[in-house]
Amino acid sequence: MKALRIQTPRVFVPLLEEKRYKAAHGGRGSGKTHFFGELAIDEGVRFPGDYGIGLRMVCLREVQKDLTQSSKMIIEDKLAKHGLSEADGFKVFRDVIETPKDGIIIFKGMRDYTAESVKSLEGFRRAWIDEGQAFSARSLSLLRATIHRWPDSQIWASWNPTRKNDAVDDFFRGENGPPSGSVVVEANWRDNPFWNASAEEERLTELKLYPERYGHTYEGEYARAFEGAYFAKQIIEARAQGRIGKGIIPADPLLPLKIFVDIGGAGAEADAMSIWVTQWVGPQIRVLDYIEGMGQPLDYYVNELRARKYERAIIQLPHDGTHAVYNGNRYVDLWRQAGFECPEPLPNQGRGAAMMRVEAVRRVFPFCWFSETPAVEGGLDALGYYHERKDAARNIGLGPEHDWSSHAADGFGLMAVCYEAPYAPAAHVPYSRSRSRGGGSWQSV
Repeated sequence: MKALRIQTPRVFVPLLEEKRYKAAHGGRGSGKTHFFGELAIDEGVRFPGDYGIGLRMVCLREVQKDLTQSSKMIIEDKLAKHGLSEADGFKVFRDVIETPKDGIIIFKGMRDYTAESVKSLEGFRRAWIDEGQAFSARSLSLLRATIHRWPDSQIWASWNPTRKNDAVDDFFRGENGPPSGSVVVEANWRDNPFWNASAEEERLTELKLYPERYGHTYEGEYARAFEGAYFAKQIIEARAQGRIGKGIIPADPLLPLKIFVDIGGAGAEADAMSIWVTQWVGPQIRVLDYIEGMGQPLDYYVNELRARKYERAIIQLPHDGTHAVYNGNRYVDLWRQAGFECPEPLPNQGRGAAMMRVEAVRRVFPFCWFSETPAVEGGLDALGYYHERKDAARNIGLGPEHDWSSHAADGFGLMAVCYEAPYAPAAHVPYSRSRSRGGGSWQSV
């Protein structure tokens, strides 16, 4: 067997340690996939070792409809690059790659496995999750419980972060930190020693033409505004102008709080409930807080608002707030019984209401200032993703997509529709952002 000479970029050197978990996150052009592809063939070469058993490895994505969506091609390219062939024990077939000493590399979509069928992977000693941002919590749980038979079993993961609560990202980078026995690295294009002029030209083109997605695509940032999202331009402008992420905005005790709700339900399959907490100060719409939940009864949200000291806020509901939900009580009446001021819900806007809300949000966004809290950032993530559903074959727009982001967008849209601009000219904004030694603050002008 020929010895391999693999040049490992410095950023990936920690991943050469013998760890249970090896993870690399970051943007396009970082070389994450190339690193793990070469690591796979290196493992295949040396794995027979003292055991006499070839490498058994599975390369996984959440969904894999065909092999063009797998990591197979990159591994084939690495075999060719290092001159490895059947003479060295590597045989490439249509759907698998055999490795020396009767080893094998297979390529699967994790969604195709059930809790029972995933047991077929128990004899595998390496699992590589590619495009891990799409991997579900269920898939990650099944895989971790399966790839552990051998003391030296390993799970690798590579991904470009999309949202903080994506299962793989949360597992390796969440509040509880990475799991024991793991090594996690961040790699972006500037860490790639093989970066060339052509790649640089593509990066600069992305930056120029698609600034709303550049940070996610190349810098490994969470996706804050997706290409084609309804409010991508508005969110980018707000960040550039310092109206997002510059400090926590305190509530003015002399002015009312206005809360806008998109109604969910208490059932297991119910839509999410979204609640935006705002305060209108002159022409400014100050977004102070955001609450979202799924499958919770109304009492949960009442208690949450009380705990956050919003019990004196005015609750504004959409048209379905008049629906009977419990013992003949309307939703609006239940809020009133809980002690909140709750005017009659906004009338049904009829056909085209969703796009009316979109246009209203675009109109008022220049007046919006967002408090720097994880909850508000979560709501902004949803606004930055909310987009049009399309018939790809005919390139025809079919209106707003109904998905995880639409509930937050509908609640924010309700606020925009209800917003009443003050008569005072915009130049008389009573407060502005300032910086203090202790961080972000607000002061009178």
